[in-house]
Amino acid sequence: MRKKISLLLIVFAFVGGIVVASCFNLPESTSAEEKSATTQEKPIVTLPDFSPIVEKAIPAVVNISSTKVFKLPPQTQQLYNFFRWFFPGEPFPEVPREFKQKSLGSGFVIDPDGYILTNYHVIKGADEIIVSFSEDEKYKAKIVGKDKKTDLALLKIKAGKKLPYLTLGDSDKIKIGSWVIAIGNPFGLSHTVTHGIISAKGRVIGVGPYDNFLQTDAPINPGNSGGPLLDLNGEVIGINTAIFTKTGQSAGIGFAIPSNLAKTVVAQLKTKGKVVRGWLGVKIQKVTPAIAKSFGLKKPEGALIAQVLKHTPAERAGLRPGDIIVEYDGKKVKSYRDLPFYVASTPPGKKVKIVVLRPRKGKLKKITFKVKIAEMGAKGEISEAPEGEEEALKKIGLSLKTLTPELASQLGISIQKGVLITKVEPGSVAEENGLQRGDVIVEINQKEVKTASQAKRILSRVKSGEPILLLIYRENEGTFWVAFNKP
Repeated sequence: MRKKISLLLIVFAFVGGIVVASCFNLPESTSAEEKSATTQEKPIVTLPDFSPIVEKAIPAVVNISSTKVFKLPPQTQQLYNFFRWFFPGEPFPEVPREFKQKSLGSGFVIDPDGYILTNYHVIKGADEIIVSFSEDEKYKAKIVGKDKKTDLALLKIKAGKKLPYLTLGDSDKIKIGSWVIAIGNPFGLSHTVTHGIISAKGRVIGVGPYDNFLQTDAPINPGNSGGPLLDLNGEVIGINTAIFTKTGQSAGIGFAIPSNLAKTVVAQLKTKGKVVRGWLGVKIQKVTPAIAKSFGLKKPEGALIAQVLKHTPAERAGLRPGDIIVEYDGKKVKSYRDLPFYVASTPPGKKVKIVVLRPRKGKLKKITFKVKIAEMGAKGEISEAPEGEEEALKKIGLSLKTLTPELASQLGISIQKGVLITKVEPGSVAEENGLQRGDVIVEINQKEVKTASQAKRILSRVKSGEPILLLIYRENEGTFWVAFNKP
């Protein structure tokens, strides 16, 4: 009997253990490898440590204080003396003979012998420039060279020792989204460090003819101008120059001059004190989708010649208005903004190959020219023609009149043949594309026009929806192209 009871207790205990285990959902046994896999943690993504880069770079970054002296005009001093004479005994304060205006900026050493790179606008008009590494280490600097067009300036100090310096890196290799570090003196607070990413490349902000800025969201404020923008290798890939702001403070949109542009400028400033640029002698404009369609291009690429200036390398080589430059000295011209930089970087006297697409009998023919580049003078420069806009399904809205020599003389127009635009209807496709009263139509769809009737005949043959390409002459601006679809 006792044996039976003991046996029953053992059975109940076994069954009860199974029930309890199932209630708690105990896991099955696993191997050591499986346990290791299940307990392995996911990789943790961390931000880069900027401190080693900053520690090495800060000694080469400087504060630049420039002073401009304004002398009191003699007439003002004479007027002041008159009042002192006219009102004897009155307590007139002494008038200073000169006033001093100070400005602050940043810069950085690029050579251990004391060459410092900064912005042109930081030292513009300065009579005295003081470079500070710290409160106790200050030097007077002289201007080695400056270039207004790129907003760069090269300074030199005599420190009596080798200085820490930064290397100009390859700005073409930096990618959108890459980490960058800005160091400078915003609001006079020396060696302030901020970080961010490259937000965009090739920005055009209207500062100069060679705009090609890097955009960053690294906080940049007044006083940062001329300071370095560093990559994670500690190399300078940009020179902080401008900000977009409505308050005067950082709004997360800053612009830096690419280091590759700075390299070409610095090399000339160091040896010549100025930048000598190449000159082609053309006026160019953007190839819009409408213009591309008019010329039969698959994509809107290249630089469209709107005008060839007289007695220039372009004229001597045989380039013409309507030529689309697609290659310059072995480099592809994808955007019309590429061309000014390519030409300016060419040493004067060098012969280069220029490949153009030229319209001939409704087709584009590829032609190669050899052009000897000249030196850009004070006025010589590749300029941009006014740019047309693609507008469709609207009335042309033009009134035309044959331009005679008498009419041209009366209106003060330099050219004496073509078709004069006497009226542009408000809201029309012509107005939308920038045509104005007084403009002269020289060509329509690459055909020269001399009379209003001829122009009307050509326009009447263009079907609705097809492109119309006009070569326009505007006094004081020269010639440029306008393209739109016929309503």
